[in-house]
Amino acid sequence: MEAAKHPRQSERLKDLYALDILDTEREAEFDEVVELAAEICGTAISVVNLIDSERQWFKAEVGLGVRETPLATSLCSHVILEEDFVEIEDTLLDPRMVDNPLCCAEPGLRFYAGALLRSENGLPLGTLCVLDYEPRKLNDLQRKSLKVLAGQVMARFNLRAALRSAEVMRQEVDHRVKNSLQLVAALARISARATDDENSRASIEDMERRISTIARVHEQFYQSGKGVGIALRAYIENLAADLQTLAPEGVVIETDIEDVEIGSSEAGSIGLLINEFISNSYKYAFPDGREGLISICGKLMDDGRVALGIADNGVGFGDEIKSSKGLGMKIAETACMQLDCNLDMKTSETGVSASINFRTLNGPSGRTG
Repeated sequence: MEAAKHPRQSERLKDLYALDILDTEREAEFDEVVELAAEICGTAISVVNLIDSERQWFKAEVGLGVRETPLATSLCSHVILEEDFVEIEDTLLDPRMVDNPLCCAEPGLRFYAGALLRSENGLPLGTLCVLDYEPRKLNDLQRKSLKVLAGQVMARFNLRAALRSAEVMRQEVDHRVKNSLQLVAALARISARATDDENSRASIEDMERRISTIARVHEQFYQSGKGVGIALRAYIENLAADLQTLAPEGVVIETDIEDVEIGSSEAGSIGLLINEFISNSYKYAFPDGREGLISICGKLMDDGRVALGIADNGVGFGDEIKSSKGLGMKIAETACMQLDCNLDMKTSETGVSASINFRTLNGPSGRTG
């Protein structure tokens, strides 16, 4: 006998689809739940079962070997009409199951016990169930264990849904912040072009580059779509490409960055450091129109820290630059404080180098590929 539709079917399906779990791949954390349930209850089969509009779909199963079956033969579609834990000691003695081909076959499913998987609105979405080919009866500990495991399954489903919702909101915020920063940067460029004072123009252009650097962080974080981190290689390559458009003729920026994932706050600090170094190189390293090279390298060390270096092959800094405590140096010092690292700068007649060594957000496993 096929089960009737739930009296709040449309609401129930809305809650089910909101979880966005149907037709996803098998995952160890749910496979382990059904394996444990079968072991505790001593049954041949255990399933995390979700009741869709025309089918029942299994997020995890042991002992069945399929991912979905039609509702016409579904035992769980009857169970979601009940209010609590359901145990059927012998399916052939239950009028709902007596003509079910899955129960009547040889061997047939003769035992069923299921704990409801309820949405946050209290609606049944499916079950964590165990089945066997012989009539049987669970003890109190087995029933309690099945209910607890069902609660853990729903907790994981709800957590994933909450994280997805937070990710959508985060992306929207990053998108809006990025657009606002790009607007401010554009206004700064217009202001720089409108002023006749060289010092004012230089200051405004410095400000515009710094704003653009922060906008780049938000753009990368928004595009990553993961809510976890930013790919250091892509971030620095894009930043270098932006700064290359401002380079004096004959000055080239090269990058050699490993695949490392970093946090957005780390990316902001790194971007500001690179921006300050390259801006100073443009101003002081290549006088009289000489050609030059600025190189940026980064690699993940065995201890989980990232070594990042940037260098030019210019004329070096004079004493007045080395002792400077202007805005650029203060920004660099603040960035290093945020990264919890020291800035090691060296200068000579063959160029200037700066290096930092910081711990990335994801530690030793921070490689992205």
